[in-house]
Amino acid sequence: MLKFILIISKQGQTRLAQYYDERRGLSERTSLEGELIRKVLLRGTKGCSFLDYQDFKVVYRRYLSLYFLVGIDKEENEVAILEFIHLIVETLDKYFPKVTDLDIMFNLDKVYHILDEMVMNGCIVETSKTKILEPVKLMESQR
Repeated sequence: MLKFILIISKQGQTRLAQYYDERRGLSERTSLEGELIRKVLLRGTKGCSFLDYQDFKVVYRRYLSLYFLVGIDKEENEVAILEFIHLIVETLDKYFPKVTDLDIMFNLDKVYHILDEMVMNGCIVETSKTKILEPVKLMESQR
């Protein structure tokens, strides 16, 4: 089960934070983000993309100027989550050609909608890029 999805810039600024574990309060989430961002940015690019942290694991990957971090249970498959991160990036690239942190900042509602189509209550429910983007494009055509 997924605990959270974070998208951060290479400067360490959080661009998107989606939590699926409601037990963490706002101050705990903020300190968690700060600590994870420091740990990930200090690691080398040739290092492993998996990080054990407290009672869960963090899987992350860098794409251009963005880091995608996903917190998961200890029992989850890290390689499958790496594939899921790649799916997120491909889906965002399909919607925003060459997705950047500016695309995420100025279209945060659409990015959240895309993630909501992919994940429900911490479980991955859809992996088809076409099916994920269908409702987002439909809502856009209604405007």
